[in-house]
Amino acid sequence: SDLRRQEERGELLQPLVFVLLVLCSVLLYFKVSLMDPGFVKPDEEVQAGKTEEQSMVTPQVPSNIKMRRCGYCMVKQPMRAKHCQLCQHCVRRYDHHCPWIENCVGEKNHPLFIVYLSVQLVVLLWAGHIAWSGLYLEQSWDWLQHNIFLIVSFLLIVMFTVFVLLLLISHLYLVSCNTTTWEFMSQHRISYLKHSELENPFDQGVILNLWRFFC
Repeated sequence: SDLRRQEERGELLQPLVFVLLVLCSVLLYFKVSLMDPGFVKPDEEVQAGKTEEQSMVTPQVPSNIKMRRCGYCMVKQPMRAKHCQLCQHCVRRYDHHCPWIENCVGEKNHPLFIVYLSVQLVVLLWAGHIAWSGLYLEQSWDWLQHNIFLIVSFLLIVMFTVFVLLLLISHLYLVSCNTTTWEFMSQHRISYLKHSELENPFDQGVILNLWRFFC
């Protein structure tokens, strides 16, 4: 059969890999959106949270910066935690609230969020290549009518690809500096940053920052 001949020639391998990547992207999306991003529990020991942050080797953070009680959920926030008014929880190592996944990106799901963006970027680039390969440019109204769906699809794929690429690059840069989106954007309002002698007291070098984040 034609299917058997295509399989023997290896023509089914690429569509199969593409479908598996799409499936992986969907599963990662649900995993990141449904998992606990690092919510601060009311019954957690305050000292445990403080010890955890000190283990990140941050000697440049002033010792007089004390953990404060959240005015919304009334838990004591560990350093680098922030209350998300959309999730109604304080999140450890809060990065941002992502409307695309309807969840916060924090200590527990941030590495997986970057993996999701990476897989999504590969899928979009591959889909863009497929859409572009199906376009045979002609200057005629009939051609435009027959290919308008493919053209719109290609333009949407390009738009999403640029967005995901910029988002992935920005997150990788922040991770390599051991900072978060919230800390980067609100440094002048965060007590443990604005009173620190260094611009970023958590930075331990690119290699160690990446190792601690992903491993």
